[in-house]
Amino acid sequence: MRFDPSLLEGRLLRRYKRFLADVRLADGREITAHCPNPGSMLGLDGPGSRVWLSPADKPSRKLKFTWELIETEGTLVGINTGHPNAIVSESVAAGRIPELADYERQRREVRYGTNSRIDLLLERDLQPPCYVEVKNVHLKRGPEAAEFPDSVTARGAKHLLELAAMAEAGARSVMFFLVQRQDCCRFNLAGDIDPGYEKAFREALERGVEALCYDCDVRPDGIDIGRRLPMAL
Repeated sequence: MRFDPSLLEGRLLRRYKRFLADVRLADGREITAHCPNPGSMLGLDGPGSRVWLSPADKPSRKLKFTWELIETEGTLVGINTGHPNAIVSESVAAGRIPELADYERQRREVRYGTNSRIDLLLERDLQPPCYVEVKNVHLKRGPEAAEFPDSVTARGAKHLLELAAMAEAGARSVMFFLVQRQDCCRFNLAGDIDPGYEKAFREALERGVEALCYDCDVRPDGIDIGRRLPMAL
């Protein structure tokens, strides 16, 4: 995934009301940007941090910038939760995820289950479809592990149970965690943050759901999928 037009660098002044961030741009202007992340962003909203913003593609939009990246501990982290689906979709199409390579077609946002939409549906004639649910990951509290979730997510637990139902019905179901940073060596569940999600995850695994985790190469010009991370489950 490439950023076009190019991102603008600035310094974070504050994040507030979940979806707003005040930023001082390199030219000295102070602006309010859209924060495309409804989570807690634990450890990723420190005032004074270097951040990168994308200019709005619609002149009529009230907020003229969107917050995309932040630098923390010398590492760039993607905070936009709207990008992981596209990154995984592009990576599957390019054959960069071997575990999901054996499919001829893909569709996004397909209705399934009980009033849900699957992020990515992979299909090939004469074999079961593959339902892929993608979750954005950027939490890192220790020296090595990426963690999910960073806040309580009843919706996330619901998605796991929907995937489990599809697996039991004969489809392939995959929970895909995309870590938008490259300084982690493994993946953990943050069960202390959301015990309900951890319980639903373990139940989903027992019912046939697979789990994959990849990190990302995050740069000011774009984000590419990186390497598969081991999962400490």
